[in-house]
Amino acid sequence: MDQFLALFRIPDLRKRILITFALLALYRLGFQIPLPGINLEVVKEAAEQRVGGSLAGLFGIMNAFTGAGIGSATLFSLGVMPYISASIIFSLLVKVVPALEAISKEGAAGQKKINQYTRLATIPICILQAFFVLWGVILNPEFGLTVGGVTMLYGLNVILSLTAGTMFIMWLGEQISEHGLGNGVSVIIMCGIISRIPSAVQQFLEMAENAHQMAVTLSAIWVVTVLVVVYITRGQRRIPIQQAKLTRGRKVMGGSRHYLPLRVNQAGVMPIIFASALFIVPSVLGNIPGLGWLNEIFGRRMGFVFLMTKIGLIFFFSFFWVRLMFQPEEIANNLKEYGSFIPGIRPGRATAEYLSFVLDRITLAGSAFLAAIAVLPDLLTSNLNVHPTIGYFLGGTSILIVVGVALDVVDKLNAHLLMRNYDGFMKGGGTGWARRRS
Repeated sequence: MDQFLALFRIPDLRKRILITFALLALYRLGFQIPLPGINLEVVKEAAEQRVGGSLAGLFGIMNAFTGAGIGSATLFSLGVMPYISASIIFSLLVKVVPALEAISKEGAAGQKKINQYTRLATIPICILQAFFVLWGVILNPEFGLTVGGVTMLYGLNVILSLTAGTMFIMWLGEQISEHGLGNGVSVIIMCGIISRIPSAVQQFLEMAENAHQMAVTLSAIWVVTVLVVVYITRGQRRIPIQQAKLTRGRKVMGGSRHYLPLRVNQAGVMPIIFASALFIVPSVLGNIPGLGWLNEIFGRRMGFVFLMTKIGLIFFFSFFWVRLMFQPEEIANNLKEYGSFIPGIRPGRATAEYLSFVLDRITLAGSAFLAAIAVLPDLLTSNLNVHPTIGYFLGGTSILIVVGVALDVVDKLNAHLLMRNYDGFMKGGGTGWARRRS
């Protein structure tokens, strides 16, 4: 209790907490503003009676990953998905385009340019996704949201409204990062996921026959999943790094020893996002005449081909993403340039080979963890007869995002408290580097 009260004894930290909650409340307010000409009550009734399909599955996955409200026809329906897509694109381009890589290595000024490019790339992605919402939700005859013909001016108005909503959310995320706590976009995603869980659980309890028994079972699964996710998220392999000693006159500099932490789940949730996005392709192509066999193979979520393909894609994208973002040759060259080395390993090529060997083993364990997390929602929906929405939100993927963001916020709180000689928000110090400084 004392650690919690200490958060509000520091004026700067109290101000950051209040700003974060105020901006998150403003973010949630946008989900109560309907798009032009849309009645939210009609949307709610249509969502309860809608027929599941490939488009519905796509919307469900995107909602679970980003906390958005695609299908709700509100101003913030797209959430931060366009900005996340643009960030992923530029994360890849920075590693493969020499010009962008050179800009990213210019320090704060280079990162500012990359961020500006990311914002600009968000706009066309917003327009594209807004068009799919207009076509797949508002103009969908199954929903019945529009009566009669729709003019081009109305469609343009909807697309611009959705784009403006996403750009405003992006601005809120930047304000949280600068004046609040944690990474703004990540905190917004976590807020969106948490806000949708109560309604999903309520809908499930109303539809389930043995609601109390299923609630206990799902709660036990949720607790176990959270514990495993926290353990794996914090798990890391620390490689010792020795700094060479430099003697200048009577003064000896360097010689300190530190560690290079390699996380078990180095890729985060990105492999699951990539794999889930690719699984939409067979569902969409299956609607084309002559390609119906794709729906028969990939439509069974617990089929052997479905599971093996999904697990294989997760393993592939895990190694792909880790190799792209963490390059052993570059790390080895940086260590050699700054006069550091791994004890017992020669600098240069030998260090790169050692880092590559360790990274492959760690990535293999992280890929297996991500595969188990990704399959969990499918197990829930098939064996326990749980609605797919519940599987997405109570499954491991959403928990992986929420736990990761929550741990990052706790680290930020501990850092603020420890700078002012407090014991930290969590008893016993905290997590991450903040605990090691105490």
